[in-house]
Amino acid sequence: MEKVTSADGTAIAYDRVGRGDPVILIGGALCDRKSNRPLADALASRFDVITYDRRGRGDSGDAAPYAVEREVDDLNALLTVLGGTAALYGHSSGAGLAAIAASSGLPFTKIALHEPPYGPDDVDPSDDGEHVLELIGAGQGREAVELFLMMTGMPQAEALAIAATPGLAELAPTLAYDFAVMGYGLNSGGTPVELLRAVKPETLVLAGTASAPFMVNAAHRIVSILPSAQYAELTDQHHAVPPEVLAPVLADFLRR
Repeated sequence: MEKVTSADGTAIAYDRVGRGDPVILIGGALCDRKSNRPLADALASRFDVITYDRRGRGDSGDAAPYAVEREVDDLNALLTVLGGTAALYGHSSGAGLAAIAASSGLPFTKIALHEPPYGPDDVDPSDDGEHVLELIGAGQGREAVELFLMMTGMPQAEALAIAATPGLAELAPTLAYDFAVMGYGLNSGGTPVELLRAVKPETLVLAGTASAPFMVNAAHRIVSILPSAQYAELTDQHHAVPPEVLAPVLADFLRR
């Protein structure tokens, strides 16, 4: 593990493996840098890969008040570690953050967006997100995680079991950060159209055919918004994809 200092003085912890063209991997909700380590290892023979703890997670620091722009600053700090430019892969809300960072003009060579969970444009959001924030504010981290997992479509019994995983409740406050990321740039609807149109690097959008329909639909909407984007269908895959399946698809895109 190493650390780099972001613009506001927050220390961001990261692991770096491999040799080749630089790539940064961004995890989604309730993930730390270890979550993407299997994918990093699968890419390490051909790429110089960074996985990192987003602020407020793992060995990274944090600072109040939170702002999505600070997470973009964190990525900019990681770019300096890699010599100033890199490709970027984001999964779930990490894909939402990748889109924001790319739209800001940071010098990313290519972008891969893996199932950013943008909701349908014609459906009003539920109150569950607000309830999650209320549970976090009340110090009920495990309950917040359980409700969040159920929001993704997970059965209650499974959500309850996962929410009891040691250390997971401590990550619950960062769910507020993921909500802010996914709502960034939205005036109405569930897809930040103007933000996505500002993404200039070549973009790969990935979705598994067995994933929740709203995530697959969101991936298709993104491709329709970005003329230069291409779509990769991951047959029979859910939201979490084994590295031996994902790495070859990602590597093929990055090396073209």
